[in-house]
Amino acid sequence: MEQCWRWYGPDDPVTLDHVKQAGATGVVSALHNIYDGRAWPLTDILERKRIIEAEGLTWSVVESIPVHNSIKIGSAERLRYVGWYKDTIRALAKAGIATICYNFMPVVDWTRTDLAYRLPTTGYALRFDAIDFAAYDIFVLKRRNAEASYSAARIAEAESRLKELSDEQIDRIERNLIAGLPATERSYVRDSFREALAEYDSIGPKELRDNLAWFLREIIPVAEQEGVRMCIHPDDPPFSLYGLPRIVSTAEDARFILNAVDSLANGLTFCTGSYGTRADNDIVGMVKEFADRIHFVHLRNVTIEDDGSFYEAEHLEGGTDMAHVILALMQEETRRRKQGRADWRIPMRPDHGHLLADDIGKTRINPGYSLIGRLKGLAELRGIMRAVERFELA
Repeated sequence: MEQCWRWYGPDDPVTLDHVKQAGATGVVSALHNIYDGRAWPLTDILERKRIIEAEGLTWSVVESIPVHNSIKIGSAERLRYVGWYKDTIRALAKAGIATICYNFMPVVDWTRTDLAYRLPTTGYALRFDAIDFAAYDIFVLKRRNAEASYSAARIAEAESRLKELSDEQIDRIERNLIAGLPATERSYVRDSFREALAEYDSIGPKELRDNLAWFLREIIPVAEQEGVRMCIHPDDPPFSLYGLPRIVSTAEDARFILNAVDSLANGLTFCTGSYGTRADNDIVGMVKEFADRIHFVHLRNVTIEDDGSFYEAEHLEGGTDMAHVILALMQEETRRRKQGRADWRIPMRPDHGHLLADDIGKTRINPGYSLIGRLKGLAELRGIMRAVERFELA
């Protein structure tokens, strides 16, 4: 697999020198300053590519081109925004960048209640506390009909938890949930967040699926023409938040997406951590089933707790059998080579690494994207790949 590293551009505290020191050869990047649905200018794309290539690296994957909310809710404006999306696909293809990751999560992107959960190792991880989340949703945000999303037992747990939380802790949870996560443009206060949620009052799983299928029917023919591989990232976490539908969470969801437009250009970003947050997802089985449509991989691991909470585990720990995931992916690469496919090599990157060593306390380090934690993860994953290559583990 091609070893890649996510880079947020010239202002990223992790430099391209660091990327090379990690042993990565590919860069995963995007024009993060353009997140409002406008088309990305070719000149800006070429400038980002020039910077990356000047350091001897390759811009291997775009992550992500944001999907405008009008497309997700199916409003009349969506025609304008899907047109700009197609223009961006064409511009990236012209620049020679052929793998595009995106997601279809409504209102919120990846969501955690705690960005600095202290581990027994004394490092720090991202964590989603299911009870803290329910306490915020029901009793702080006071979302309309929020109680309908939870069992009576969970509501009681949430009410009890709220009494234990200080004002400072509630403020921190709220900042983590709605005031702007690292690497996302979304930022709300309570009133604007409730307004954003209200836009989905008439949107359930079926309607959101229909809107995703419409989007795919619009963009995949363009991707085919341009030789681009689109790959949708799963929901993170892969279950409903704030009563919103989430439709990229299970194997059934993936089958629907791939069948909506049956084309090699319509593929998956397989994030083992996102899919792995559901205990009912067979991660190795899913990799094998969808192998020929996996165009990009996020390799990370999570530990699920009894109450539905979870945290980012070590890359080689947690609930996912990472060795057999990598084996299945490398077997797919072998199959592609035998077919003569030019895209036989699957780009991968470590994700949501722990905050470790002297990265702790640095103010410009994004939680989950610290240098040392991802270095450790990439080294561990590289070790598995070498073992597979040398000993043909089966």
